[in-house]
This record gives sequence, C-alpha cells and structure tokens, in this order.
Amino acid sequence: MAQITAQDAQKMVRHWLDTPCNAYLGSDYGQDAKSLLQRPLSDGLADSFLQKLREDVPVVGVLPPGAVNLYAEETPPDRLHIFIDIAGQDIDVSGD
Repeated sequence: MAQITAQDAQKMVRHWLDTPCNAYLGSDYGQDAKSLLQRPLSDGLADSFLQKLREDVPVVGVLPPGAVNLYAEETPPDRLHIFIDIAGQDIDVSGD
C-alpha cells in the first residue's frame, strides 16, 4: 500500500500556493497568498485561507486540529514572510 509522505504533502501545498484561483476550468482550486498582505489579523482572513487549503487539498483536511497553522515573520527592513506549518514542517508561502 502506498503511503503519502510529509514531502508529498508539502508538494501538494506548494502546488496549491502556486496555482492562481480559478486556474482550472470549473474549479476555484488555488489561492492568492498576496491577499493576506496589508490586512489586519482581526479580519479572520488567515482562518479562511487555511479553511480553503483544507478543502482544496484533502490530505491537509484529514490532519488533526492544530496540525496546520499560519504565521508571519518580519524581516528587516520591510519584508513579511508568511509560513504554513503542517505538522511541524514549514512552507514559505512567499516561495523565497
């Protein structure tokens, strides 16, 4: 029986991040990560971002609560790196 590894899950999430919304005909698969920038955290946009990830990438959707997190890290002088943490593995949303 084939098993999905942590690297497989990372590749799936990276594909999701690299795919613009509505890039596949008839599907809203994908995400615009830049929409998170310049928005207050109180908007709840991070929650909807992660919810869409769970819906679009079923492997992430079956992980237990708290296994998928979104956080940001400021890098001087004026950069913000956004990360998705999936079961302890960080994925840089900015792709740098």
